[in-house]
Amino acid sequence: MASRDAVVVGSGPNGLAAAWTLASAGLDVELVEGADTLGGGTRSAELTLPGVVHDVCSAAHPLAAAAPFFAPGGGPDGSGFDLAAHGVRLLQPEIPLAHALDGGRFALLHRRLADTAADLDDLAAGDGARYRRLMAPLVADAGTVVTALTSTMRSVPLRPDQLLTLATFGARVLQGVPRIARGFRGPAAGALLAGSAAHTAQPLQRMGAAGAGLLLNTLAHAVGWPVVEGGSQRIADAVVADLRRMGATVRTGEWVDDLRQLPSARITMLDLSPAKLLGLGGDALPAGYRRALQRYRYGNGASTVHFVTDAPVPWGDPRAARAGTVHLGGPGAQIDAAEREVAAGRHSEDPFVLLVQPSVVDPTRAPAGLHPVWAYCHVPAGSDVDVTATITARIERYAPGFRDTVVASSCRSAARLSLDNPIHVGGDIAVGEASVRQTVLRPVPRWDPYATPLPGVFLCSSATPPGPGVHGMSGVHAARSALRRSSRRNGTL
Repeated sequence: MASRDAVVVGSGPNGLAAAWTLASAGLDVELVEGADTLGGGTRSAELTLPGVVHDVCSAAHPLAAAAPFFAPGGGPDGSGFDLAAHGVRLLQPEIPLAHALDGGRFALLHRRLADTAADLDDLAAGDGARYRRLMAPLVADAGTVVTALTSTMRSVPLRPDQLLTLATFGARVLQGVPRIARGFRGPAAGALLAGSAAHTAQPLQRMGAAGAGLLLNTLAHAVGWPVVEGGSQRIADAVVADLRRMGATVRTGEWVDDLRQLPSARITMLDLSPAKLLGLGGDALPAGYRRALQRYRYGNGASTVHFVTDAPVPWGDPRAARAGTVHLGGPGAQIDAAEREVAAGRHSEDPFVLLVQPSVVDPTRAPAGLHPVWAYCHVPAGSDVDVTATITARIERYAPGFRDTVVASSCRSAARLSLDNPIHVGGDIAVGEASVRQTVLRPVPRWDPYATPLPGVFLCSSATPPGPGVHGMSGVHAARSALRRSSRRNGTL
């Protein structure tokens, strides 16, 4: 095989961002993907009926709308991939999020903070003002929050005047979701935060859950929770097209089980799990580093169900039909109970369900008259249980008649998700437990978490900071680390 400047293994958002960053620096890059389809967590496919496009893993994209790598204009330093400039349209639902409560009511998270506060006041007088006090400082300086939380977690590029916003965010995280929720009179405002926190698949009192909930709700107000016109695959396709334009080689259908399979290269970038790195590195990895990788904790699994309906979801509250994302979980205490069941290794009979209805803003996903609906719930890692009936019942509870609209469905169990995309160990789509400690120190406690002890080999997956989400920043940071080290070792490439 011909020698390359850089080889990237894995084409998830971070692998693509790493490859693009290296190619933009003038390196000769080869990208190798084991699956037949590029994109990893941003893949889309016809999983049910011909012509109906489903997002396989990620469906709503607040981080793609906010992260520096995908920023309009290419990011503040001009080194990012401008999605819009490459033909990728992020479509904004009128309402980012609707959260189902008991009694047929829904709490709505609007783009405008004032609209959200007004709705909360209708449900419990005074909660609108309380929600404003919680969120307004973060929304007003959302750029600081995003910059900090998409950084390397080692060096945070903030000015002194931005530290107050970061301190405010940290103080709210330390309170935790249950304590914040107790500050509201009614259940709605706390449920909006609890549902977003539950994306981390862990009990809600943990600080990692609070951090995710606050970040996601801040982004809902600041940049929305958009879907990609035509499917999330469009993100991967656009980056790959630009890689090819820059002369990169792209290969699919080639699983890497030994680093010796790869062309010789100064830089080898792995968009893989720590478990896979252990397998590839073997005895060549120092014993201490191996032990640290073995201690890496994976989270609970997710099982997805992809529905096709012949009518929009018949929500009991018609306003939910205008939301791109719908959380089905009831008050925060119910969500927490469901997540605790899963954390204890049991399937919840009444799980928290996250649902995305892209046809609210994107009619291109299916032939006229059909609607793709994406939903998932958390399950114990490695579960092979088909959750179609459970999720259907959960939707039916808040959308009576939903069953009658379903014309096709396809379940991807946690076990199946990990087979389709091995980086999702046990169906953990976050590639690691989202505790605060592990988010900061993932995958091992090193100043440069991307560099491995193997010369020229770097980890660039969501198992490195800043962690999960379609933002590409783990790949960007890993590529920049590789460029710095290679430049010091060999001179400019």
